[in-house]
Amino acid sequence: MNGADTTFVLISAALVMLMTPGLAFFYGGMVRVKTTLNMLMMSFISLGIVSVLWVLYGYSLTFGADVGGGLLGNLDHIGLAGIGPDTLTDGKKGIPVFAFALFQLMFAVLTPALMSGALADRVKFTAWALFITLWVTAVYFPVAHWVWQEDGWLRKLEVIDFAGGTAVHINAGIGALAAVLVVGKRIGFKKDPMRPHSLPLVMLGAALLWFGWFGFNAGSELAADGTAANMALNTQVATGAAMLGWLVYERVRHGAFTTLGAASGAVAGLVAITPAGANVNALGAILIGVVAGAVCSWAVGLKFKLGFDDSLDVVGVHMVGGIIGTLLVGVLAVDGVGGLVQLGRQAVGAGAVIVYSFLVSWLLAVLVDRTIGFRASEEQEIAGVDQAFHAETAYDFSAMGGSSARRDLPVAAPGRGDATEPQKSLNKKVDV
Repeated sequence: MNGADTTFVLISAALVMLMTPGLAFFYGGMVRVKTTLNMLMMSFISLGIVSVLWVLYGYSLTFGADVGGGLLGNLDHIGLAGIGPDTLTDGKKGIPVFAFALFQLMFAVLTPALMSGALADRVKFTAWALFITLWVTAVYFPVAHWVWQEDGWLRKLEVIDFAGGTAVHINAGIGALAAVLVVGKRIGFKKDPMRPHSLPLVMLGAALLWFGWFGFNAGSELAADGTAANMALNTQVATGAAMLGWLVYERVRHGAFTTLGAASGAVAGLVAITPAGANVNALGAILIGVVAGAVCSWAVGLKFKLGFDDSLDVVGVHMVGGIIGTLLVGVLAVDGVGGLVQLGRQAVGAGAVIVYSFLVSWLLAVLVDRTIGFRASEEQEIAGVDQAFHAETAYDFSAMGGSSARRDLPVAAPGRGDATEPQKSLNKKVDV
């Protein structure tokens, strides 16, 4: 066993685990007060559901021997059968398979949690839990097998996806879009201001995501070597460049440098460098970051023009950012890898995931909707799904001498949120 690599992978797994609570804070700060806890829980529940499914059959379907066509693994490792503490990934010089399985589990946990932001404020918690269960089984496990298992058909096609541009971000982004089209728009979409209630929480969440992403990206090398170091460096510089690209676009388009824009730009850069970072140099990483920041900043506004209610811009950041990184690595990859042929492979990989994930995600959302009902009732949505499904509220305002159910608080800052126009005055009041 390689002790150094094993330690590196275990630490990376812990960092990736931290990304799911980080995502919960990131999304939780972006919604209104009355749905804060629900938003946190929609991420946290994935830690419970997917962890169990991964042991029962998820690992086997993803990394079991291919059952034909590079589409899905077999069931030889149900319950992690055939794997012990001494089972290594590469003979006598590898890492324990348990360490690899734990690391990959954290990817499986995070991916459906990413989708939750698109459905904020309006879905039943039980329906969301059922949708996660079905989605990771029918969408994530097969797609991850395509991309990362040696027998996977996209792996054989030599599609470059070092850490999850297709399997995680494009997959989650297009799956979220499909679910949004089934569930429908929030009450008041494009009419009522639905601004973030806590930008400090958003910034905290973004910082935790940025921190954890070093494990997500560099850890995917599964070894403490030069490739992991290159990936870590490119993760940092691409993220910084994307934040700047978003802010510049935002300043030109909306006239302000917002904290929400800085946080969102950073996430866009993290998304875009994920598939590409091990195959480009630092200058290529900066270019990917700048493009992702500016383009994703533009893309989040498309929901108003196209009429779909992606509450927290999962499509605009994760799907678009994932596509940017997946395609640009075909152009910018060094050491003779990049070129038109590789760009074509990247386009095939992105396109296949988009088509498959959208169709299956849409069918699963329809199934959930027509059986137990996906959407909360109108009364629950208006009152707030925190009380309806969790019997709790995020903040107790009674100590301030007012009602805990209704407070008029000043809006903290302009931002992306869901407002149709940038905020004109910091003195405006909003009912939260």
